[in-house]
Parts: sequence; C-alpha cells; structure tokens
Amino acid sequence: MKKTKDLDQGAWLLPFAFLAALSLFLGCGGSDLKFSTEYQAVFLDNGQVFFGKLSDTGSHYLTLRDVFYVQSMVEQENKKTANILVKRGSEWHSPDFMRINTKHVLVIEPVGPDSRVAQLIREAQTTPPPKSESSVPAPRPKP
Repeated sequence: MKKTKDLDQGAWLLPFAFLAALSLFLGCGGSDLKFSTEYQAVFLDNGQVFFGKLSDTGSHYLTLRDVFYVQSMVEQENKKTANILVKRGSEWHSPDFMRINTKHVLVIEPVGPDSRVAQLIREAQTTPPPKSESSVPAPRPKP
C-alpha cells in the first residue's frame, strides 16, 4: 500500500516533466539542425516543396539558398503531365534566397547525393538557363 501512495504523490510531477521534455525537444531554446548532405528538401504546409541549401535553422525563419522546385506542366499534344526541376531566381524579381517561416514547415529531409533530384540539380548547374520569353515590357515614354 505504501508504494501506491508514493506513486500517487509523485504522479503530479509527470505532466510537468513531460512538458519540459517536450519543450526541449521542440527547440524552445532554438537548436541548429545539421545535415550531412549539400541540399535539403523543405516540405511546407501548403503542399509546396523546395530544394536548397538550408541555414539559420535555429531561427524562426529558415534561409534557403540555391533554391529549386518542381513544376508540373501538361503537354498539350498528349495531355501527359511532365515534372521539371526549376531553379528559383528566374522569376521577375530574381530572388537569390528564401526566408521560410518555420510555422509552415512540415518536414525537412536531406537530398541524397545520388538521388534523381541531386542529379537534376547538377545538370541545371552545368546548363545555362533558357532566356525567358515572358519578360515585362518596357514602359513607353509619354508624349
């Protein structure tokens, strides 16, 4: 009977110990993630996935550089969907990095050096990007 009473008296400590362990695990103090691979995959809660070199992992905003993403295109002739890897930075505003709010990150995974994504990134780095046909027209001077 004494053992049961001792457990009951200490049982109130369990929720506090659990919360303390959980807060340490979730990184309330901010811990820096380390990856052994050159690129990481960042999966967001809106379904987007970005591949890049991750830094500032101890912050509320991750920094992703040398960013790539997958774009799906439907071929008009046969209606098949083709996925291509696109280098971020070819957009009109030419971003050279991204800052991502960690509240929207679901998963961060390493990109294996022998994976198809890593192979496509290497190919993209050795091939010059095509010139964009959809450029913003220059404003006409007013008469």
